[in-house]
Amino acid sequence: MPVRGIRGATTVEEDSAEAIVAATDELLRALIEANQIEPAAIAGAWFTTTKDLAAEFPAIAARKLGWTEVPLLCGHEMDVDPGNPRAIPMCVRVLILLNTNRAANAMRFIYLHRAGEIRADLDRLREQSGHSMTSDRGLD
Repeated sequence: MPVRGIRGATTVEEDSAEAIVAATDELLRALIEANQIEPAAIAGAWFTTTKDLAAEFPAIAARKLGWTEVPLLCGHEMDVDPGNPRAIPMCVRVLILLNTNRAANAMRFIYLHRAGEIRADLDRLREQSGHSMTSDRGLD
C-alpha cells in the first residue's frame, strides 16, 4: 500500500497553549474530514511552528483526537526572511503520512486563515489539472 503525504497549515492568534491546540485541532479536523482519515492509517505526522509559537506542542491536539498510536514529531521552522510571502508569522504546519490506496492527486491539502497565502497556487493547480488538491482559505 502506498504512503501519501497530506499537507496543511493554519495561523494562531496568540502564543498560548490554548490557542495553539485549538488552531491545530481545527486544522486536523478539516484534514480528517477532507481526506477521510482514520488514525489506524496514519504512518506518522510532523508538526512545525514558526519560532514565535513556543507555548505548546501542536501534536497535543492530535493526541486529544485519539492519535495515541501515531508517531508524532514537533519542531520549529527555519528562519525565513520576513519579506518572503510564504513567511507567515504564528503559523502551524503539518505533514501527515497516510497509508492509502488513493491516488496522490486525491489528497486534499488544507490551509486555513492567513496560512492560505502559503499555497495560493493550489487553486490554480487544481484548475489546470483537475486535481482535488485545494486550499480552503475562507475559514477566517
